[in-house]
Amino acid sequence: MAKIKGDIVVNIERCKGCEVCIAACPFMCIAMSEEVNSKGYLFAIKVNDDCTGCSNCALVCPDGVITVYRAKVTVE
Repeated sequence: MAKIKGDIVVNIERCKGCEVCIAACPFMCIAMSEEVNSKGYLFAIKVNDDCTGCSNCALVCPDGVITVYRAKVTVE
């Protein structure tokens, strides 16, 4: 049986910390960092491995800083 596993990559230097992606994630995989980027903004980070690659976060990001990857993983 195959399961879809997702991953996200956030361009932390372009993220402005609007938190829209956090509200859009149905699996609560995204949170705000405790650090700031070079522009002084908190930025989004992936916080767990429950991501399915649904792309909700990337679709709502106003600055297009999130890239989503999906892969099939075989589950025994």
